[in-house]
Amino acid sequence: MPRKSLSCALARALLLNSFVILISLTASARGEEVIFTNHAPRFFGASSCASSSCHGGGGQNQNQFHVWSLRDFHSQRPFATLTTARSKQIGDALQIKDTSSDSRCASCHAPLREVVESRRGEAFKVSEGVSCESCHGAAENWLRGHTRPDWTHADRVFAGMRDLKNIYVRANTCVACHQTVETPLLRAGHPELIFELDGQGVSEPKHWREATNWSGAQTWFVGQAVALREMSWQISREGMQDEKLISRWRALLWLLQKLDGLNVEFPKLKEISTDVSSASISLVLKTSDDLSQRAAAIDWTDSMSCQALKKLSATAEEFQKPEASLQIQLRRAERLVIALERLSACCEKHSTGVVIESRLDRLFALVQSPPDFDHRQFSEAIRQFYDSLKQ
Repeated sequence: MPRKSLSCALARALLLNSFVILISLTASARGEEVIFTNHAPRFFGASSCASSSCHGGGGQNQNQFHVWSLRDFHSQRPFATLTTARSKQIGDALQIKDTSSDSRCASCHAPLREVVESRRGEAFKVSEGVSCESCHGAAENWLRGHTRPDWTHADRVFAGMRDLKNIYVRANTCVACHQTVETPLLRAGHPELIFELDGQGVSEPKHWREATNWSGAQTWFVGQAVALREMSWQISREGMQDEKLISRWRALLWLLQKLDGLNVEFPKLKEISTDVSSASISLVLKTSDDLSQRAAAIDWTDSMSCQALKKLSATAEEFQKPEASLQIQLRRAERLVIALERLSACCEKHSTGVVIESRLDRLFALVQSPPDFDHRQFSEAIRQFYDSLKQ
């Protein structure tokens, strides 16, 4: 290791030890026992959050376990999906004997299966599907203290709880399973996924409270930048042979290129070629990650949401260009319609209105059936949507 790197590593280690001692002393003064383990923290299972005095109570601020277990799609259903006839059909096509245990399926549908035995607590259950610790992290070091009123957010994060208030961290937690499906799985019949952090978060039964400065448009934007990075990573790993994946990548790059200049702090994507090459894929991967981090850190404004909405709705002519293939235009349309829907909801002066809603419905209807997609009809519908926006 170079001397400079070694010095930095030692400095970080000393700082970490000092912080651990400080936290331990503070905890002792509070009369709380804190144990810092010298091993990777264990997963205790969702039942460890279910007591009435914790997240299994009846009050609005204590019912998180009930919301997850009774109403959330992530509870048990992802694991149960692996036992369906369709999953078996996909498994047979890929010569997978047991879809509930094969990592190609279980990594998303039963992520706790990937946890090694030494990190499993007594109440640990693989069948819980996507449970509390799948999103918040292994609970051993933060379980006892995270509900204490004298623990700050920084205390919880330091103890190992994932910082889901950070939109960039939240997007990274969700994107892999909500978008990235390996090409062989898709060819075997697995449905294609489109990751959109804001809308998917809004539709999920809430067991959390958003920060007061939260913006749905910002959440959407960060999610799309992370999605572009993940697609770039998938292409770099799998190679550049799958035309559908390449089309999706080009469409999302096109969408975000339209928003160059939305904030002076954002790196630009517009100069990057959509011609697929190792160099362009690598550059998009790096730039989109930088973009997502910067977008998550700024103070997003309503004017930014409205500006993004106007820029994307002024793309009618793009769907008349003969040089763009029908596949590319369809992929652009899919991403664009979702973007307009989320941005319309976040731009205050366009968040309501019968005309806006009816024209969004029309746009969604035009992309519902890929074989029937008509780029000319879609172009006209986009033009009408743009005309309906208040100047």
